[in-house]
Amino acid sequence: MALSLSAQTLLLHLSIQLAVMIVGVMGSNAMPMVMNGQREFDYFALALQWPGTFCRRTRHCCSSNACCRGLNAPTEFTIHGLWPDYNDGTWPACCTRSNFDEKEISTLLDGLEKYWPSLSCGSSSNCHGGKGSFWAHEWEKHGTCSFPVIRDEYSYFLTVLNVYFKYNVTQVLNEAGYLPSNTEKYPLGGIVSAIENAFHATPLLVCSKGSVQELHLCFYKDFKPRDCAVGSGIHNDMISSKSSCPPYVSLPTYVSRGLDSAETTLSWMPDDEVL
Repeated sequence: MALSLSAQTLLLHLSIQLAVMIVGVMGSNAMPMVMNGQREFDYFALALQWPGTFCRRTRHCCSSNACCRGLNAPTEFTIHGLWPDYNDGTWPACCTRSNFDEKEISTLLDGLEKYWPSLSCGSSSNCHGGKGSFWAHEWEKHGTCSFPVIRDEYSYFLTVLNVYFKYNVTQVLNEAGYLPSNTEKYPLGGIVSAIENAFHATPLLVCSKGSVQELHLCFYKDFKPRDCAVGSGIHNDMISSKSSCPPYVSLPTYVSRGLDSAETTLSWMPDDEVL
């Protein structure tokens, strides 16, 4: 499956690149964030999720679940989040009381809907005992801990989109011959090597029942690639590539039925989002 960016996607990509430059110039004037006593993080992990694995668990559909978009359902890795982590395998969380405000990212919504959609009908937990959107969860739990590299909500989502475009995992795997399939299984070592050859850093893979569920790329604070820390795979009970994934793994496809005639909301959420 060869990937090609449409004119609309290319325009979005270029606008994000320009905005990142603007944010970089203005960032030094941003207000510092209070870290609630948590020490500064060591590195970033960009968590990507494979829709074919997540969507197979969708028993009912709703308008908020990207698995239910019919022909427009995602067929490439989508964003889970950008997570500040510590080298010892732990991570900071909920570092400020900066509540998510969708109006702050209104100019990014088209890109977020396509590349950072929710693959669930359930509402995600936030840091203050309530429920909210997938984006709200990621900003409040993880984004607020990105200081001093990222200082506000808009910069967080903009930066994640930019890094996602620059390090296009789906394209790398497709060019290496690892295509979505419900019949083929691929060597785990081959997938890891393809990523290493492209980005000169070792990723972390998380599997579910022999299928790739997540793939993490790790970065220094200047967003240059680095190996993922040995302990980084324990995020919300996730474990490392070697123990989570078998020697041969699948990249399953998912055929969306679209919305049911009677729209039903299911309380199911991806494993990572219930915490």
